Amino acid sequence: MGALLIVNPQASGVSEELVARVVGELPDDLEVVRTGGPGEATTIAREREPSVEAIYVLSGDGTYNEVLNGVAGTIPLGFLPGGGTSVLPRALGLGRDPVVAARVAARGATRRIGLGRVNGRRFSFNAGIGFDAELVRRIDAKGRRADGRRPGDLAFVRTAIGLVTARRGSFPDALEIEGAGRAAFALVANCDPYTYAGRVPVRVASGASFDLGLDLVAPTSLRARNLPRLLLEMSRGARPRPGLTVLHDVERIVIRCDAPMPLQVDGEDLGDVEHAAFETEPHAVTALVPGR
Repeated sequence: MGALLIVNPQASGVSEELVARVVGELPDDLEVVRTGGPGEATTIAREREPSVEAIYVLSGDGTYNEVLNGVAGTIPLGFLPGGGTSVLPRALGLGRDPVVAARVAARGATRRIGLGRVNGRRFSFNAGIGFDAELVRRIDAKGRRADGRRPGDLAFVRTAIGLVTARRGSFPDALEIEGAGRAAFALVANCDPYTYAGRVPVRVASGASFDLGLDLVAPTSLRARNLPRLLLEMSRGARPRPGLTVLHDVERIVIRCDAPMPLQVDGEDLGDVEHAAFETEPHAVTALVPGR
């Protein structure tokens, strides 16, 4: 049957030279398919899953998400880092080097992992309503560079500072978490770390795991004077306290917004929502990971 490699040629770290090196580490009976636009990886994965033994994905987190929303979970998936951040392969222990990750995935072990869902859309490592989703939207609004690639980590930092400045450091309560109360915004984690800033893991929800339920971190409200403390807490893994709601290993989270708010999954903007139902999907897919 052979294996399939899905490549996003627009991902930040992908080049034809890199594709050739990655192919050299993967099984001989390999077909390479390049995506041509948003959503195409979902269709490719859905159509090809029944006819291949494994699917490898050389891309960034957005294309991983597309593949996860196209598969039924019947064959192993190898996520190879080709994006600027590539959270998923790093969270699975494959590291940042795509050639090494390909070698490890091709010769490693398999691990059944759980996913999250929000309003029916799967996500692998995080989702958010409000602050981080608005940040993703602002980054997308900047467009891509001449080579088609997304702005890097420095642009994210600058954009985050601009967002906080535009709000004058104030994020009042704007949504209701069913059974947990009011919050300014909500961060939902399916693993630890939540994301990376360069080489530095941003933990947010310490102890979140692919093998357990979902974790949530949501400040009741946020003022400029409280921002440094919140950033420090989230970089280390937040703990419950007055003014900060933290849920750990839960199966379902329901959020209702006072007005439409941006929603993101795995760094992809899903538009504005007034209602979001997050659910865990245990043991959803098989990932290729380092051998033990």
